[in-house]
Amino acid sequence: MHYNVKEVEAKWQKRWQQHPMVTKPTGSGKKYYCLDMFPYPSGSGLHVGHWRGYVLSDVYARIKLLEGYNVLHPMGWDAFGLPAENDAIKKGIHPQISTAANIAFFKKQLIEVAAIYDWSKEINTTDPEYYKWTQWIFLQMYKAGLAYEAVAPINWCPSCLTGLANEEVVQGNCERCGTQVLERNVRQWILRITQYAEKLLEGLDRLDWPEKVKRMQRNWIGKSEGLVFSAPVKDSDIIIQTFSHHFESFAADTFITIAPDHPLLSQLLDEVHNKNEIMQFCDDLIQKRAQKKYDTNANEVEGIFTGRFAIDPVSGREMPIWVASFVIAAYGTGIVRCSAHDERDFAFAKKYNIPLKVVLVPEDPTKRALVENFDLCYTDMEQGILLEPTPFAGKKASSVRQEIIQYCQEKGYAVAQTQYKLRDWIFSRQRYWGEPIPLIHCQRCGVVPVPEDQLPVELPHVQSYQPTGTGESPLAGIESWVNTTCPTCGGPARRETNTMPQWAGSCWYFLRYPNPHLKDKPFDAADMQYWLPVDLYVGGIEHAILHLLYARFYTKVLFDLGYLPFDEPFKQLFNQGMVCRYSEKSGLVEKMSKSKGNVVNPDDIVKSYGSDALRMYILFMGPPELDCEWQDAGLDGVKRFLNRFWDYMVKEGTILPEGQQEIEKVTRRTHALIQELQERLDNFKTNTVISSFMQWLNDATEHSMQLSRTSAEMVLVALSVVAPHIASELLEALLEKQLLSCTWPKFDPALLKSYEAKVTIQVNGKMRAIITLPIGTLQDEVEKHARQEIAKWLVGHEVVKIIFVQDKLLNFVIK
Repeated sequence: MHYNVKEVEAKWQKRWQQHPMVTKPTGSGKKYYCLDMFPYPSGSGLHVGHWRGYVLSDVYARIKLLEGYNVLHPMGWDAFGLPAENDAIKKGIHPQISTAANIAFFKKQLIEVAAIYDWSKEINTTDPEYYKWTQWIFLQMYKAGLAYEAVAPINWCPSCLTGLANEEVVQGNCERCGTQVLERNVRQWILRITQYAEKLLEGLDRLDWPEKVKRMQRNWIGKSEGLVFSAPVKDSDIIIQTFSHHFESFAADTFITIAPDHPLLSQLLDEVHNKNEIMQFCDDLIQKRAQKKYDTNANEVEGIFTGRFAIDPVSGREMPIWVASFVIAAYGTGIVRCSAHDERDFAFAKKYNIPLKVVLVPEDPTKRALVENFDLCYTDMEQGILLEPTPFAGKKASSVRQEIIQYCQEKGYAVAQTQYKLRDWIFSRQRYWGEPIPLIHCQRCGVVPVPEDQLPVELPHVQSYQPTGTGESPLAGIESWVNTTCPTCGGPARRETNTMPQWAGSCWYFLRYPNPHLKDKPFDAADMQYWLPVDLYVGGIEHAILHLLYARFYTKVLFDLGYLPFDEPFKQLFNQGMVCRYSEKSGLVEKMSKSKGNVVNPDDIVKSYGSDALRMYILFMGPPELDCEWQDAGLDGVKRFLNRFWDYMVKEGTILPEGQQEIEKVTRRTHALIQELQERLDNFKTNTVISSFMQWLNDATEHSMQLSRTSAEMVLVALSVVAPHIASELLEALLEKQLLSCTWPKFDPALLKSYEAKVTIQVNGKMRAIITLPIGTLQDEVEKHARQEIAKWLVGHEVVKIIFVQDKLLNFVIK
C-alpha cells in the first residue's frame, strides 16, 4: 500500500461530509461541551495561526467522543460589527454580501482542519433569527434597569466614526484600527456592568482558568477598599470628597489635586481671577492626554494652582487645590489627597514647591535620613514605620490598616468605602452593521421597549451604509424605517437608530448552540441544565478582558433574572499562544498579519503536505500556551514521520493475525505510550504528545516490533486525535474498523511497574518537571523530551552543562 496523502484525505473528508458527526439529543448520557471562540469571518481568510486553537480543541473533543461522551463541538460566525463594516467599506461591497462570501470561504477552509464540528448547530450573529434573541436579552436588561440612556463624554474614534467602550481603547488608541481616540459628548445607551463588579470578581475564584487571565480581569475591575475624606472649600459652600486606597499615611497629606476634566472644576473656579487661564490650561492637558503625547508618570507630571484651598478635616490646615495631569476624573472621585509618600505626588510637589510632610519612614537609619530630608520618596506601606498619628507611632503601617480605618471614622475624618475602576459599558455604536437596539422614542411616553412579539427589529437593507460622523447612525436617515408607531399610546414615534456593538452577539452565543433553531425562545431550560456550562473553551488571550468579561456579565444577569441555572459560562479556559513569523517589512518576528506580510496560508500547506501533517506540526511547534515561531522546515520532519509510520504499519508482519499474541515487551511499550499520551494530554502538553508518537515509532522500527491487532488499534485510535485521516484509513484497511466504533485506549498500570522510569528534570538544580519514559532511555532522547517540557525556563539562556543520571535525573546548568 502506497501512502497517497491527497487521495486518503480527499476520501475521508468526502465521507465525513456525507456522514457528518451529529450531536446526540439533550440528556443522552454524559456530555462534553468543547467550544472555540468563533471567528470574525474576514475577507483574508484563515492563516495557520488560526489552526492552532481549532486543532487543539478538536484533539480534546475527539478524545471525549471516543470515551463515549455526548460531544457538542459547534462552529459559527461573529459577523456583525466594525471589522466587517470597515472591510465592506474598503472593498465597496455591502457588508451583507461581503460577510456571506467570507463565511463561505472560511467554512471551506475549516473543512480541511478535519475538526469534528457539528455543522447542524451553525449560527451566524447577523441572522435575524439569531439577533432576535440578542435584542430580547437587551430588553430583559432594560426592563431590569440595567440599560440607560445618557449624553456622556465617551471615547470617540475619528476613523471608525463611532463611540468605543473603555475596554476597546488600548493606550489611548482604538483597539480595532489604532487611531488616537478623542473625547466627545454623544448620546449613548449604556449597560450597568458596574452593578456586577463584585460578582464578576467573586466568580473568578471558582474558575479553572489561566491565572494570567484572572489577574487581568481583577485588575480591570480594580477593586479598592479605602477611605473617603470630605473637606469644605475655603470661602465656598463646596464640599470636596477624595478617595484614598493607600490611606495609612493620611497624616502626611498636605495638598489636593483635581482632574482637569472634573465636572466640579468650573464651579470651583468661580470668582478666581484667572479662571479662563486655568480652564485653557486644563483643555490643553485634556488634549495632550487624549492624544497620549506623554504618559502620566512621575517624570512628566504637570499642573496648575486653582487659587482655592480646602480645610483638612485631619489637621484643620488649609490644603492648596491643584489641577494635575495624572488625576483621572472617572477613577475614584476624580480628586486626590496628596503626600510625600506617593511618587507622582512627590514629583509634583517638588516641581511646584508645595510643602511636604513625612509620617512614614524605613527602619534603615540612612534611608530614613534621606526620607526626612525630602531627598527620597518612601512609599512602602508593608514595611514602613508610622510617625503619626500618635496612637500608631512606631508601628508598621501594614499592621494597623484596619485600626486606622476605625480611628478615622471615629474621629469623623473619613468613611470607609469600596470603589472599582470598572466603568459602565458604552453599548451603542453610531454605525450601520449591527443589531438595531429594540427601543422606540415617543414624545408622549418616553422610551418604550419594542414588544417582544415584534422582534426581531430587522436591520433595513440600504445602499448607503457609511458612517456619518455626526454622532448619529446611518439608520437615522432612513425615514421609512425610523418613523413608527408607539406601542403604548399608538401615536407617532421614532425607532432607536444606534446599533449594538460587535460584542453583543458573542456575549451569549454559547447558549444558543445546543438548540440554534428554536423559534419561541433563545434557549431551552433542559438544554441549559444538561449542556452548560461549557467544559472547555479555547481561544486567544487577546479576549481576556473584552469578550470574556462581557460574556460573564451577560451570564450573571440571565442567572439573576431566572433564565439560567448557572452564573459562570466557561468551566475551563485555555489560551493558545500566537504563531509568529519573520516580517520583511519590519525585520522582526511578529504575530502573523496580512498587513505585515508574514502570513502563511494553510490552503497552500495542505496542498503540499496534507491536513494531518499541518495538524501535527501545529501541535508540535511548542507548548501550546506560548507564542511560537513558524518554520517551514519543521513540516518536513512531520511529513517524514507520517510516511515512516504508514510504511511501518502496512509492512507485512507488523500486525499479527487475529488471535496471535505479541510478546510482552511490545505490549508494555504500547501501554507505556498510552500512559505517556494521557499524562501529557491531561496537562495540555500537546507538543510532547507528538514527541511520544515519534519515539514510539523509533522503538517500533528499531526493534521490528510485531503488534497484536489490539495494540495496533490502540496506537491508531490514539493517533487519530492528532492525524485523523491517516489513522482512519489504516484502521479501515488493516483492521477493517471504523474510527467511531472504537474507544479511546486505556493503559494497564500493572504492565508498567517495571517498565517505566520517572525522570526528574531540573534547571540549575531546581525541579521543573517530571517525565515518564521507558527504563533505559538514553540521554539524547531524555534531553529532547525535557527541552520540550521545560522550554520556557531555557528560552534566552545558554546551556553550559548537562548532568544526566539514567532513569533518575537530567539537570540543565544555564547561565
